[in-house]
Amino acid sequence: MNKYLYDALPFLHEIDRERQEQFERYFRSAPLWLIDAFQVIKLKRGSVFSCEGDPADTIFFVGQGVVEALDYRVFGMPYEYMRLNRVHAFGGMEFIMELDRFLTTLRAVTDCTLVKIPRPQFEKWMYSDIEALRREARLVGEYLATEARHNRVMLFLDGAERLALLLAGQYEQFGRGGVLQISEGRQQLANKSGLCVKSVNRSIKKFADSGLISKEGSRITVSREQYEGLRALLSQKLHLDSDGVTVH
Repeated sequence: MNKYLYDALPFLHEIDRERQEQFERYFRSAPLWLIDAFQVIKLKRGSVFSCEGDPADTIFFVGQGVVEALDYRVFGMPYEYMRLNRVHAFGGMEFIMELDRFLTTLRAVTDCTLVKIPRPQFEKWMYSDIEALRREARLVGEYLATEARHNRVMLFLDGAERLALLLAGQYEQFGRGGVLQISEGRQQLANKSGLCVKSVNRSIKKFADSGLISKEGSRITVSREQYEGLRALLSQKLHLDSDGVTVH
């Protein structure tokens, strides 16, 4: 099965082993007719490939790159509430909830390789494979539970603490070699944290002055030691997992 999967998705030979294993686990019981329905597409950075309200007739998987989910419903401003660089069925939640239209807008943060599966074929697989259906239902449930916990926590955090939570989470997900490098502008950080740009600037200055981040021009870096400092700041209010900033 793995050989057939790799033949259908040649980019698997180019990605890291962790993401290869994620694809292998997710599609370990997929029938050949489903794999034959895969369509691989390339997207440029900034491309929107699904809009809230569009027909949810396709399931997307990120093969290479990073995508973000955006919500524009508050004053028309984009609020980024999810960013993923791992295997996740975009459209899977709509399938589980029996919704005909997408609930969110999806945009490529980097140049991306996506796998598209027509929803009818995806549904046929799920309904014929109880283990695959259970796995997808569990993943959707875990995501919704995490999102609900995150939203509750945000009610009790001030602006600086919200940014600390964002930076610590990004360190865990995107840090390389013990360092997180952030080249995004202040507006993008505001979109992710739900803060205004003025609050982001104020928090960045506070963290830089206290040694919790390093600044070089507009670039921000977070070392392992600084990440631990951000965790210590958050732990004054939150109960954190020993291996991450997951909140309870």
